[in-house]
Amino acid sequence: MDEAFLNLEEVDVELDEALLDAVDEKAFADHRDNRDAAIRDLLDEWLKQRDGD
Repeated sequence: MDEAFLNLEEVDVELDEALLDAVDEKAFADHRDNRDAAIRDLLDEWLKQRDGD
């Protein structure tokens, strides 16, 4: 198991109501209602878009 993630710092973010609704929709549609998985997926998409700019 890759333990590189253990050295990461914790990050807190505030999400507005619209974004929480979008996360919940993605969680329900793509991740069997798993909000954590949906957030990881959306963060991955955002990072890839950011790297492409």
